[in-house]
Amino acid sequence: MSSPPLATTFELAAEQGRSCSVATKGQRDLQRIVAAYPSLFPNPPVDGAMLSALALSTAFIAPWCSAADLRTANRASLWVTAEDWYIDSVATTAEAAAATVTACLSVAAGDAPSAHDHLGRFLAEIRADLAAAPYFDRLRHLWQKELHRMLDAELREWQWRVARAADPSDLPTPDDYLDNAAGYGATWVNVSHWIATAAVENEAQLVDLIDASLEVEKVLRLVNDLASYGRDRTVGDLNIQVLGVDEDTVRRLAGERIRRCQTLLASLDGTVPQEAGYLRRVLGFTTAFYGETDFWGSGDHH
Repeated sequence: MSSPPLATTFELAAEQGRSCSVATKGQRDLQRIVAAYPSLFPNPPVDGAMLSALALSTAFIAPWCSAADLRTANRASLWVTAEDWYIDSVATTAEAAAATVTACLSVAAGDAPSAHDHLGRFLAEIRADLAAAPYFDRLRHLWQKELHRMLDAELREWQWRVARAADPSDLPTPDDYLDNAAGYGATWVNVSHWIATAAVENEAQLVDLIDASLEVEKVLRLVNDLASYGRDRTVGDLNIQVLGVDEDTVRRLAGERIRRCQTLLASLDGTVPQEAGYLRRVLGFTTAFYGETDFWGSGDHH
């Protein structure tokens, strides 16, 4: 196999080097957040490797963005990590889980968090950054709606885990589980990023992107479950393979959904080409990443 032309090699390496530089700046910002809210980020699993992986993912998915452009995406991703851990590990009752969701939605709507609500205070920082974006006023209802969708999905999964603990045969169907993929958080992160960078100007564009992102998110759920099956089985978390879908079938379903997403994204190339490309890169990067590990390091010893 012949090597690519020197100029092409230089350009590819330059882009990769720039992305790594952007990721380094992003990781330092995330480290400042972790230091400011240590109770939200136990180590493990939130260590330097996890923060590096998070910052690298956004930098390589959107190589046209600066570190400042990616600040909201990085912070929103880190907030999802904190929220997921909090509802999974701190909210030990249905009332506590529901109260956490209610408090987060209140902060997203503009209310001030309580002094001891670290999750709410971090979310308030993200909202304050977004409030400075040029189109936030006209799009914030969609941002709040997507947060609500994500948190509702988290609550539903919490209820499924409790039901399974009481009766191991009480499980959601694979279709119901996959329809709940918004709990993964990627679409809310994407919406936050698009608003922060003024990537979309009107509601119609953002609604189309949300619809596409929700389909992409189902692929992410599947490939994440392939990577994390061993850990999920050990700690008792839900995973589509726990629901009776074997690995080969999961891979086939992921492939079918990737092809469906490509068709859907092609329909957006005429109106929001860069954002459609962004979602394609989300698919490609994340599918390859979860082929080796996940953000919690589940595959690092394989």
